[in-house]
Amino acid sequence: MQSAYHSYVCGANFIDMNPKTSLAIGIICIAFSPIFIKLMPLAAIPAAFYRLLFAWLFLAPYCLLAKNLRIGKKDLLIATVAGLVFALDIASWNMAIQQSTATIATLIANLTPLWVGLLTLVLYKKQPGASFWLGALIALCGMVVLLGLGNLLSLRLNPGILFAAMSSVFYAIYILTTRGILQRVDTLVFMFYNMLAAALFLGLLSLGSHAALTGFSARTWLLLIGLGLLCQLLGWITINYAIRHIDSTQVSIALLSQTVATGLLAWWILGEAVNIREILGGMLVLAGIGFTFLKRCPRG
Repeated sequence: MQSAYHSYVCGANFIDMNPKTSLAIGIICIAFSPIFIKLMPLAAIPAAFYRLLFAWLFLAPYCLLAKNLRIGKKDLLIATVAGLVFALDIASWNMAIQQSTATIATLIANLTPLWVGLLTLVLYKKQPGASFWLGALIALCGMVVLLGLGNLLSLRLNPGILFAAMSSVFYAIYILTTRGILQRVDTLVFMFYNMLAAALFLGLLSLGSHAALTGFSARTWLLLIGLGLLCQLLGWITINYAIRHIDSTQVSIALLSQTVATGLLAWWILGEAVNIREILGGMLVLAGIGFTFLKRCPRG
């Protein structure tokens, strides 16, 4: 008989779950990430380190016992490089949340699809299409409304905004780096090496910056464990399950609702509020990003 641990990690207990329900659970899980970061009195890089470490420690026993961890040198290199990029993404994301509001940081970080389209054009000479450029224009207009034209022209931006933008770029690079590898390598085996590389890199960065890695309160440890198991592990297992059963474009658009979920949680738990300009600008940004996923319908 499979243990509950085995069933949880490999996703067996989700087989009979509606994929849309699984996706909704995943979105709620990752929406809590900014809330955890805001609640803990911890520097950005150590928080990122423990997020990946706790998720990896929970995943590793199953992978070591039930998975063939043999992997080609090329795929191991890709998983490792992707782990380093993901580490930079999470570290930048944490700094963005700490220096801005959870809602605005999450919104700016969701610009990833635009960077993916632009990098695809530059690196692979693949034209993203008219819907992408129109969506990018709408999102750009939303950014102008959200941040203010005067602030953009004079570059008077909150550091949190810049870190959020950096995070979105790093995640776009991560997506392009891992393109195709999951078709060759088991998802959990990839996560084993990817998260291990990311955790080791963040651990070294924490030591290099002389950041405290111990001596935290019980509350902080619980928040770190929740960040690793709820947001990192459970969140992405349920989302990956949904991706297997739902069109990836629909999943990508649905993931934009993370901003709304995070905004509601930030209002409820943290007492954060947004003004009319931020709401309007945010709606335009989300609409623009969503538009980049639209495909032209074939003529009948």
